[in-house]
Amino acid sequence: MVGSEPGRTGLIGSIVGYFLTSRMSVILALAALALGAAAIVVTPREEEPQIVVPMADVVVRVPGASAEEVEKLVTTPLERLLWQIDGVEYVYSISRKDMAAVTVRFFVGENREDSLIKLHTMIAKNVDLAPGIVEGWVVKPVEIDDVPIVALTLHADHGYETLYSDHDLRRMAEEMFHRLAEVENVSRITLHSGRSREVRVEIRPERLTGFNISPLEVRRALAGADRALTAGDLVAADRRTRVVSQSFLLSAGEAASLVVGVFDGRPVYLRDVADISDGPGEPADYSRIGFSDTYLSRLGLDTAHPSRPAVTLAVAKKRGVNAVTVADTVVVRAEELQREVLPRGVTLTVTRNQGETAQAKVNELLSSLGFAIVTVVALLAFALGWREALVVALAVPMSFSLALFVNHLFGYTINRVTLFALILSLGLVVDDPITNVDNIQRHIRAGIKNSLEATLDAVREVLPPVIMSTLAIIVSFTPLFFITGMMGPYMAPMAANVPLTVTFSTLAALTVVPWMAWLLLRHRHGQTAPDTAAAAEEGNRGPAPNARLLAVYTRIITPFLGTPRNRRLLAVGILAGLGLCLGLVALRLVPLKMLPFDNKNELQLLVDMPEGTTLERTDRTLRDFEAFLRTVPEVTTLVTYAGSPSPMDFNGMVRHYYWRDEPHLGEIRINLTDKSERTMQSHAIALRLRDHLDTVALRHGAVIKLVETPPGPPVLSTLTAEIYGRPDLPYPVLLDGAAHLREMMRSEPGVVDVDDSSEADRPMLDFVLDKEKAALHGITASDVVQTLRLALSGEEPAFVHAPGERQPLPVRVVLPAALRTGTQALDHLTMKSASGAMVPLAEVGSFREIATDQPILHKNLRRVAYVYAETAGVPPGEAVLDLKKRLRSDPMPPGTTVDWAGEGEWKITLDVFRDLGLANAAALASIYVLLVIQTGTFLMPLLVMSAVPLTLLGILPGFWLLNLAAGSSVGGYADPVFFTATSMIGMIALGGIVIRNSLVLIEFIQSELAAGRPLREAIIQSGAVRMRPILLTALTTALGAWPITLDPIFSGLAWALIFGLAASTLFTLVVVPSGYYALYGGGKDNPAS
Repeated sequence: MVGSEPGRTGLIGSIVGYFLTSRMSVILALAALALGAAAIVVTPREEEPQIVVPMADVVVRVPGASAEEVEKLVTTPLERLLWQIDGVEYVYSISRKDMAAVTVRFFVGENREDSLIKLHTMIAKNVDLAPGIVEGWVVKPVEIDDVPIVALTLHADHGYETLYSDHDLRRMAEEMFHRLAEVENVSRITLHSGRSREVRVEIRPERLTGFNISPLEVRRALAGADRALTAGDLVAADRRTRVVSQSFLLSAGEAASLVVGVFDGRPVYLRDVADISDGPGEPADYSRIGFSDTYLSRLGLDTAHPSRPAVTLAVAKKRGVNAVTVADTVVVRAEELQREVLPRGVTLTVTRNQGETAQAKVNELLSSLGFAIVTVVALLAFALGWREALVVALAVPMSFSLALFVNHLFGYTINRVTLFALILSLGLVVDDPITNVDNIQRHIRAGIKNSLEATLDAVREVLPPVIMSTLAIIVSFTPLFFITGMMGPYMAPMAANVPLTVTFSTLAALTVVPWMAWLLLRHRHGQTAPDTAAAAEEGNRGPAPNARLLAVYTRIITPFLGTPRNRRLLAVGILAGLGLCLGLVALRLVPLKMLPFDNKNELQLLVDMPEGTTLERTDRTLRDFEAFLRTVPEVTTLVTYAGSPSPMDFNGMVRHYYWRDEPHLGEIRINLTDKSERTMQSHAIALRLRDHLDTVALRHGAVIKLVETPPGPPVLSTLTAEIYGRPDLPYPVLLDGAAHLREMMRSEPGVVDVDDSSEADRPMLDFVLDKEKAALHGITASDVVQTLRLALSGEEPAFVHAPGERQPLPVRVVLPAALRTGTQALDHLTMKSASGAMVPLAEVGSFREIATDQPILHKNLRRVAYVYAETAGVPPGEAVLDLKKRLRSDPMPPGTTVDWAGEGEWKITLDVFRDLGLANAAALASIYVLLVIQTGTFLMPLLVMSAVPLTLLGILPGFWLLNLAAGSSVGGYADPVFFTATSMIGMIALGGIVIRNSLVLIEFIQSELAAGRPLREAIIQSGAVRMRPILLTALTTALGAWPITLDPIFSGLAWALIFGLAASTLFTLVVVPSGYYALYGGGKDNPAS
């Protein structure tokens, strides 16, 4: 009995005995499964882990200042202040004429609220340092919760395309805006595109001149009319009466009847000098929704249906709530509002639903996990028996359940990384119960002791190496916590959940597994006693191995135990294999990439026309792209945006796509058929479309970027080159360097979507004021610039307070669009002199043509120019190395340098390798100390720890063969199978499996030696005993990984596990025993202890 051997069992053995002889195992198992079920229900779900990156934009208005003046007087001093804030990682800025925009980005994981408080405090206490040319500034925080999870696009239904304008749709969307805001856990809602309602006052210069009224007087009259206030109270007859003056403009008619001046003793009304209308404003952007021919045919509609105007509502959620629940609630409410608010002929299309994609991904992974568990249990039932498999079938879900529950307590969500961590852990988790059950089965069947004592002996036999290997696995995955940057929080669920699952697996191995194995197997006591009689008679040795396995293993291992020459050949073969693996990488036969491509249901096409392009031309260009995309069978819907950004995603937030609000900028959100309904992955579709899209872009002189949503942390672009120079170099020299590198990258094979941070050279008109003439007329420079701004950009000096209007209704004063085509109409704009005479603009100055300022960019206080690019069919690292080589023969302009590791995927690659390298060095040192404690020697831990690099013998050749078999070419671009960061994580997991198996095998060998068996026989006996569980672990791990070989993100991990298992199994069964014999045998059968 357990209690009879306290000295031998110790504390952990006592725990095993307690659970073996009580009913606490039942309670623990039921509690674990209940907690896991609860965790699955209550834990928020999302597709990707949320990465907290506190960030804010500081936009400063500096009217009239040149880019260089803004840089010197505003941007640089502001950057210095922001750079002093604790926790700031980067300060980016752009200085351009009239304004500066500074982005401050804190380190990943910094508290958002604290970071923003520091930012506001720093600005507030230095307000007095702001130069007088600064008109004002805005601080706009940007965070992950601002990213919309649902996009609802309103548009005319098929057959009603010409019935509703974008203004009509905008009015409907504004009503839905307010009603959707009532949905629980909705945070921010934004409206995209569509002309808003406004009261438009188009001033007529000839009428103004005729009535002796200037545009500025019209503005002052409107501003003065839009006033109301509470004046106070009158008190009389013991009664208080409130006095108010409500002089707001209540309609467009009231605005038209406003007196703006007096001429010849008669009032001049606004309608006398301007055309007034109440309706849509001028187009500032265009948005359209289109449908592919295939999609329309599937719906049974005519493919001739054109695209039509669209307005999009983007809905974000509050922090920490379930994205799936919020998205479902928003969509249901929107469908209700479609029936209640939208008229006939207007419909609503969901063009983004991250809740739906998150739920689909979680369900898919849960199904894969369940399939893997069922497959593993079926294999064990075949190899060990259904009773033994039943033990594993309980232990694995129990471990996962407890891990999910603690995952919930830690604040993690259920996302793809969390679930992949569980799938990855399956091989590690299964190993514990397999090791225990196999040993318990062997001891009970031997019949040497009663079933209870045999169970205790079996658990005690494998307990030390199991615990030690669990600690080794925990230490192996701990380095993932030390990855810095945005990859850190992305990999954090992996770093947390793998150690959690193996910890709870060990807990199950100490509690539920022995109890259930004893309960199910005790009736088999002594079934194989005749086979082990000889072993029992020879002393206190364990049961003998299976005779067939013993014969097979003897034939495998004997040659390496026989002569030193065979062991030397084995060592040489291993070294040669490692050299071959390194050669595969050096010769680029195994393509390496940090971040794999995902298989999303969307693509994004950015279209950059030359600066100065009109909004209408940009829209025509987008329609040409639309015409091509409609013919792509995988496309369902596409939404175009000209002159305004689409609803941002996390990638767009980091890349600042929400600043794409210029007339020459456009983009298309391309929605694809669900991946379950197409054979080609989204990356392959992008490769296939790339050349066709380039042809359209070339026809219009556009620069395009085909953006695929990254599976992990976003970067400015895959390849980002930063060009720096000496402090004394003019900024145009940096731009020349960027242009030089840009052309080089355009000629590099596999490098696509090349662009830089410069703008196209274009003229602008500068009104040169004759200050002497202006002074003689009593005209100030302020009068001139305000008149010009009012005429060209328009001003909103007043608002109409119309009953029932939910949105502000501005009164906009502007020159008619027909008069804003040249300087002739501007010359006739008048201003009133000090004497009351009307002075035309041409009287006090003239226009001249000058070059537009180039924007000046900074990063961390240094001037910088950027060159951006993507790769197609080429690993980014190889492209960077090739470009560096070309720069040695074709160098940059003197005084300039290129930094490839400042941004882009290359930076993430270097940072992750650096962090993992340093942390893994510490982890390996810790594992070595643990193994020294376990084995009592300094040499054996080195043999065991060589498992991790030796897994390369299976992984790298496997990826090479995989590329030969599955690598393809799409659209003229290679589409290889990359060895990625997830593949490296698979290597770490393999190392854990090998360390565990090796430790248990060594423990068995040492037990046999302690029982007096010769070394050669001890190795053969122990290897034969451990052969079945080792092979079962390899097979179960491979089967568990198989479902995720189809996932584009973690397939690298799955293939690394599958390919590496062959090498790791060989390592455990051949190299460890041979190495042990070489170290301690020395040709003798009985080495010294």
